[in-house]
Amino acid sequence: MHRWLDRAGKWAEAHVAGQLAGVACSGQMGCDGLWTRLRRGVKSVVLSLVDTVSGVVWGIVVAAEEESQAGWCKLFEQAKRVGLVSEALNGLVSDGAQGLLSYLRATLEWVHHQRCVWHFWRNLAADLARAVAKGVEGLAASQTTAASQTTAASQTTAKHNASVVRKELTTLLHAVLDASSLEAAEQALTQLNAHRLGQVLAKKVNEQLDHLLYHRLACHAGLARVGPEWLWRDFRLRLSRGCNHASTQRLERAALLWMIYHNLTPAQRRSERKRHYKYPGQSPLEAAGSSPGEFTYLDALAI
Repeated sequence: MHRWLDRAGKWAEAHVAGQLAGVACSGQMGCDGLWTRLRRGVKSVVLSLVDTVSGVVWGIVVAAEEESQAGWCKLFEQAKRVGLVSEALNGLVSDGAQGLLSYLRATLEWVHHQRCVWHFWRNLAADLARAVAKGVEGLAASQTTAASQTTAASQTTAKHNASVVRKELTTLLHAVLDASSLEAAEQALTQLNAHRLGQVLAKKVNEQLDHLLYHRLACHAGLARVGPEWLWRDFRLRLSRGCNHASTQRLERAALLWMIYHNLTPAQRRSERKRHYKYPGQSPLEAAGSSPGEFTYLDALAI
């Protein structure tokens, strides 16, 4: 099976040039990486570039890391060979890898970078925890504790206070990050900053405010507010995490084969409990306006 997969991957690798020439691009893109461990403990990351409107994957490569420009440069160069016109790019959502940000500043300076809101929440976790702990200490100091109060009762009170403080801060944060417009976000940010425990959080949010709300601008219709991690669900179903391919070359060939499969295969029509398909029954190429008809990924691979 792996030998067959690698032979098909070599065919896919040889036919990268012009593979998606003429396919419409919305200009609203997403980038993400999936880490994998290969033979002899070698770690690599699979980088992808996907249209967040249609779901068409424009490029997929294997790199050593995310924090240097080299891997991202390789990804965008491959996308150009596939048929992507760089000038058509308008917005791009990602988790904030420094290598990608450096590449955008150096090469695609006109592209607005949308910071993944989910990853931003994760980055705020430590500051939120410190603010909650500080708030609990303040409430405990202001409360009169009876001498006969048991340890269990004290712990229950502390948990309740922590829950109250966390709810106050997260409500204010949601008002900023989930705002329907930049003006509404700025008003909510003022309220967060006015909270007795919200100054540090407000500062962190303010530093990234524009990048967190680019998806609300009319010129970025269709730009997602979270990174395209949904893409890896199907990748894992077909290739696991890629660890069985042993080398970066074989993993990249398998990833190119998967890109062809993904772009030409229709999504299922029914929704699942936790997953809904944007274009049920349609392939990403169909969603982009380039219907392949009865042409399948096996036909594309000349199998």
